[in-house]
Amino acid sequence: MTAAMLIDTHIHLDYLENRPETVAAARAGGVGSWVVPGVDPLRWPQLLATVVATPGAWAAPGVHPQAAGNWQPEMAGKLRQWATDPRTAAIGEVGLDRQAGPALTIQEEVFRQMIGIARDTGRPLLLHCRGATGRLLEVLRSERAAEVGGIAHAFSGSLDTARQLIDLGFALGIGGVATFPEARRLHEVVRSVPAEWLVLETDAPDLPPHPHRGEPNRPEWLTLVAARVAALRGWTLAETALVTAANTRRVLRLPRPEEDGWS
Repeated sequence: MTAAMLIDTHIHLDYLENRPETVAAARAGGVGSWVVPGVDPLRWPQLLATVVATPGAWAAPGVHPQAAGNWQPEMAGKLRQWATDPRTAAIGEVGLDRQAGPALTIQEEVFRQMIGIARDTGRPLLLHCRGATGRLLEVLRSERAAEVGGIAHAFSGSLDTARQLIDLGFALGIGGVATFPEARRLHEVVRSVPAEWLVLETDAPDLPPHPHRGEPNRPEWLTLVAARVAALRGWTLAETALVTAANTRRVLRLPRPEEDGWS
């Protein structure tokens, strides 16, 4: 698609069927790297095995707020160990979700532990937030999450929220929602924030872009998100790939393509 390869900053490769074929299709379309977040701590071994088997993939083990009830304090040592693995890019996806999972008090307790592990190991965070933006921002500030920063996954909030997250060192993960014609608030955010704080994602197999709403999301559809961001910013596809890939490597502190050994 372009000379620069796109980076998918949030994709659940370990949940995809026919993974080798779908990854190959994405690579043929111009996607060169993937960040694979954790969901359930019981699936961390499968997550890391998927990353090892997929050139260009990075792991982000953590505890999704919906799986906070599965977290046990003795798992912290294993997560700290995995955070030092050279194929680990971040701790994720972590945060708060008022619509699913255990009580918010349990989610918040686990979220605070995830931030602490991220700070102790120097890894950035992949944030998940649904219906709890104000509280999430409070926790990020009180736990000094700005020391590591990261990416606000599936961002679709207001311009004010976007600016607050950026001030804390979090890039905005722009995904399939940006392709929805009715997502005018998100379109204004993409047009308005500084270019260096935009990154791309699919969240496959979830959150498919237009015109594939209702279907399982596919890795190659990151190109549809890139095209929409390009249109909103007045960039070419090549500029979109260059800018968003550079942003991802800066925020997640990833090596350049010639240094990672996979290119």
